[in-house]
Amino acid sequence: MVEVGLFDSLRRRRKSGGKGTGKPGTLRKASSADTRHLDEWADTRKGVEGFVEPRTTVTETTIVLIAHDGEWTRRRIDSLEAAQQFGKKRSMPIYEVAKVGYPQRMRDYTERQKRRPGKA
Repeated sequence: MVEVGLFDSLRRRRKSGGKGTGKPGTLRKASSADTRHLDEWADTRKGVEGFVEPRTTVTETTIVLIAHDGEWTRRRIDSLEAAQQFGKKRSMPIYEVAKVGYPQRMRDYTERQKRRPGKA
């Protein structure tokens, strides 16, 4: 007979390097995959602007890219300075959400997505 603990599957996943890697309560830093996603996303949309969200106790600094039609994506970024460099390299305006808020087009886009048929 083999005894199985309630949290054994989580421990195995953490030890094997799966999604559960890292210590509980540790914030994950921005990765090259995050930057690659932002690059690809911005390259395939028009009128993209960046909005930097400050680090909190539960989330590292993030950047929200918002296209001309309000479509958006969010990923981690190392710092406000890294976000400004990202924008400068791409001739993209970068704003601090704490100072300017989110644009109305982002809220409108999100609302339209909620009303689309087949969305739960």
